[in-house]
Amino acid sequence: MKVKDFMIRDVITVNENDSIKHLLNTLVDNKIGGAPIVDSDGKLVGMISDGDVLRSIQLKDKVVYDYFSLMAYTFEKGNLEKVLASMKDQPLKKIAKKHGTVTLKENDDMETALKLLAKHHFKKIPVTDANHKVVGVISRGDIIRTIQKNILQIL
Repeated sequence: MKVKDFMIRDVITVNENDSIKHLLNTLVDNKIGGAPIVDSDGKLVGMISDGDVLRSIQLKDKVVYDYFSLMAYTFEKGNLEKVLASMKDQPLKKIAKKHGTVTLKENDDMETALKLLAKHHFKKIPVTDANHKVVGVISRGDIIRTIQKNILQIL
């Protein structure tokens, strides 16, 4: 079995210059947990997930060390509303992981996809063509649904 037998072809993508607010609207409106990020030519530049957004808005404390008195002072970064207000219009390329994006090709064996999903604990992997354009996405859920619908029915 090949990746093309399991992947979703109607892929929702976001542009690297889209705002975080746009991404959140896209995720919620489409009931998805992540999307491939493409450049202006439609080529894959990375992946972004709801987890990436949560990690980027996580409130952090800033610790300042005073080496003269050997004391550490903690300052709150800000409340959630302030953090969101300051980030909502930032482009996705500020928080997205762009290097080392794992991809698959349509004719890759499903065993390859399963190994990558398991090894990296990914929820989904983009499927690209020879020009690095997104032609599909394969997710753990897609695989489970296809197995349940097509394979278990005949066993």
